Amino acid sequence: MLNFYNAQIESVSLHRVGNKNKNEGVFLSNEPYSLNDEMSGLLKEYFFKPFREKEENYFKFSNEVDVEFNEIYKAVSEIFTEPSKAHLISKNITTHLFEQSNHPHIKSGEVYVVHFSDLVLDNQKVDGVGIFKSELKHDFLQFEEKSENLEIIIRQGININKLDKGCLIFNEAKEEGYKVLSVDSNRYDAKYWLENFLGLEPLSDDNFKTKNYLKFCQNFAKDVVLPAEDKQQEVLFMNRAVNHFAKNDAFEESNFLNEVIENPELIPEFKHYKVEKGPKFSIEDVSNFDIANKAVSDARKKIKNVINLDTNVQIKMDFINPESAEKFVEKGWDEERQMYYYLVYFNKEQKS
Repeated sequence: MLNFYNAQIESVSLHRVGNKNKNEGVFLSNEPYSLNDEMSGLLKEYFFKPFREKEENYFKFSNEVDVEFNEIYKAVSEIFTEPSKAHLISKNITTHLFEQSNHPHIKSGEVYVVHFSDLVLDNQKVDGVGIFKSELKHDFLQFEEKSENLEIIIRQGININKLDKGCLIFNEAKEEGYKVLSVDSNRYDAKYWLENFLGLEPLSDDNFKTKNYLKFCQNFAKDVVLPAEDKQQEVLFMNRAVNHFAKNDAFEESNFLNEVIENPELIPEFKHYKVEKGPKFSIEDVSNFDIANKAVSDARKKIKNVINLDTNVQIKMDFINPESAEKFVEKGWDEERQMYYYLVYFNKEQKS
């Protein structure tokens, strides 16, 4: 769980990086940027806003040989150890970004390297380093009084309501490659920011395992349960799966299978599907983990629990009360009409 409310900006270094492929250069400021209270408030909102709105999908720094060889990992570690060197190190970070900026689609932009204090991660105060880049310029209007008329002046600038690229590195779990969040609003070259520059890979924590296991279950429901049974059973399977995660603190796969899969013939199908598709979701070796409640809540919002019929009728199943979906909805076949039907029982219609 993240909290930015009491976060403070200890230092900001501002540079500009161009596209190396287009022979654009790099501009490195001599001194850190001098902040006042108003600018500090605006920049904090600009930097933090996308991370409040985004799922907490953590990454960690990595390298083929050892994480110590990751350039950004080394630079950030130096800032955490000697904050007084943050500006000098920010130049190295920006130069490293410039070296990766050789794809013709990569846009020039401003780079901000920020040292934060009092970030709250999982109820613990930590310091952090933010690396942000603004790319897209927008037209805006200014007005100026000239003589007896009001004149319009067109300027260009960045939209502080939308960060183009950014990452937050928390001074936590250094040996494993730190805990990192990343955002990229302009994904014209997905590898440029996340892989080539930062060198990140997903952090396989409980949140990651919970989220990916539920995504795997959703695919199993679509690829196996639906063809073997019907749409109602596909929805009910995911209904039971989500509720199993919601009511347990820890996940144990055999308990999950016995409780969630009602048709015993589908259990070996599930195990076979996991061997085949598990690597895609990074859960091939995952069978026990602590369940992350936030990941379950996020999954519940995204999973579709609607049966769409070709007669332009929708039946929405209730994830909160899974028993009602099985108790009060029946599927049948009408010989006279040669059509399937759903029979729905209820006491009264609820007022909207």
